[in-house]
Amino acid sequence: MNPSGRPIFDEMPELRYVVQVKQFALLPTSVEALPFSDHAWIKRDDLTHAAYGGNKIRKLEFILAQAIAQGAKRIVTFGAIGTNHGVATAMMCRQYGLECVIYLFDQPLTDTVTQNLRLMHVYGAKLVYKGSLFGTVLAYYTSPYRIQKGSYFLFAGGSNVVGSLAFVNALVELRDQVDQGLCAMPAIIVCPVGSGATLAGLSYGCQILGLDTQVIGVRVAPRNLGPFAACTEQTVYKLMGELHLFLKGHTDRQMPPPQRPTLLDEYFGEGYGVATEKGKRAMQTFHAAGITLEQTYTAKAAAAFLDLLERHQSPVLFWNTYNSRDMSEKAHAVDTSGLSVSLKRFTSTGDGSG
Repeated sequence: MNPSGRPIFDEMPELRYVVQVKQFALLPTSVEALPFSDHAWIKRDDLTHAAYGGNKIRKLEFILAQAIAQGAKRIVTFGAIGTNHGVATAMMCRQYGLECVIYLFDQPLTDTVTQNLRLMHVYGAKLVYKGSLFGTVLAYYTSPYRIQKGSYFLFAGGSNVVGSLAFVNALVELRDQVDQGLCAMPAIIVCPVGSGATLAGLSYGCQILGLDTQVIGVRVAPRNLGPFAACTEQTVYKLMGELHLFLKGHTDRQMPPPQRPTLLDEYFGEGYGVATEKGKRAMQTFHAAGITLEQTYTAKAAAAFLDLLERHQSPVLFWNTYNSRDMSEKAHAVDTSGLSVSLKRFTSTGDGSG
């Protein structure tokens, strides 16, 4: 048993001396067969935490440990007004006594978005509404917190080197589950891609472990945040390159040069958080199998998964990044009269969460 309780430290023992991790995720998450075909599988990262699941929890185990080790007093990040990343970050910052500052941009207002705004308020985040993508990104990069000691700046979605490393750990976890006979080795893994760390970690993890598995990302976020490239093949490839250099510098293992990731564009639809018809149908299909999805991220990726399932006879695995824990009671039990982001300023169009 490794001292961190995470399998990446068995795979690369040298990392124990340079990488910290907080063990608050419920790992390993289960792998389950889906009833759509005899070669359909799902990785249940919607259940990574008893209170609030999803892929952000995996990243935050490594990110908050790094921030605390660096003496951080606050995490400063950004996202859409319904950002799941913001909820998870605010929740874990409260647990570890860190201030959480989140710059916010618009997205279509839905029940899920409203709930996430409430939850960020519940967990004590300081919400700074900037309206546009450009204004939000500009505020993040020019934030006055950058000259204040103890500020840890975290890119949207928790996408940095250690956030990506968390998904190398996830891939080792999946490989071990395959070795235990809990799942067939997937020929294809499908995941949604917003800020890129999940795809970067899974893709490079397959290379490190020598797995003959193709990871296919489904773009669900804009290509650019203002003038900055965001959800593109190149941004994911850049993260993979940073991860490669980090591991090359901190382990004795021969690290292969990263190969370019696979990122599908055709499921994005009309915009971020805007529902697509294929996504709606995928949600219904998964709901019938007892799996909850949402329109912004997982429904669009699930639509791609179902299409790939029809075209391939080898095992295809859907990596469910959504939080499926019911947070409605907690969200609506709070007085939001002091909420710094007024819900009245938004109009209700589309369906989804950030």
